[in-house]
Amino acid sequence: MTIKTTNPELAQIQVEGMTRSSFMVRSALTAGALYGTTAVGPFVTRALAQGGGDLDILNFALTLEYLEAAFYTEGVKKAGLSGENKKLAKQLRDDETAHVDALMKAIEGAGGKPVKAPGVDFGGAMKNEKAFLKLAQVFEDTGVSAYNGAGPAISSPDVLAAAGSIVQIEARHAALIRLANKDTPAPDAFDKALTTEEVLKAVKPFIKA
Repeated sequence: MTIKTTNPELAQIQVEGMTRSSFMVRSALTAGALYGTTAVGPFVTRALAQGGGDLDILNFALTLEYLEAAFYTEGVKKAGLSGENKKLAKQLRDDETAHVDALMKAIEGAGGKPVKAPGVDFGGAMKNEKAFLKLAQVFEDTGVSAYNGAGPAISSPDVLAAAGSIVQIEARHAALIRLANKDTPAPDAFDKALTTEEVLKAVKPFIKA
């Protein structure tokens, strides 16, 4: 059976790992591939509501940041980026690495154990600059939506403040990448919702435990 994807670039990303956080990231990417990045936020909200506290949410965010840091690190080396785009990729790489460090410290400070970085495969995104920037755009849009989706499930004001400080930077990343692609920085006023049934039906065939 062939299932049409809205963002085929996201469908190509492989995230290896057996933790709850890596499973959540794989599922969120699948929802984004099938329904678009605005579907990710509602999916994450509902998935986190099914169980798990603030430490689970922080580890979910950490896994997402691992993924983004790896993407930009690999892109700087392999995607043949030119001038300003290479400079931008380095800046975003450094920001994502800083987010990884901050989330690890937050998890340890709360008495938890940070998950390990998952194995990743970015498909054909590294073949040239155009492919890299195209995936970067859907990646950044997905990341913002994922943080927005996690927010309502956070109980600690300190954790919520930390997540809020990161998602603002992620949104600026998304705008910068959209500008690099000569696209509209803020195309929508609000995220669109997706029902639990739609997400589960769409994601189930793509998830391998």
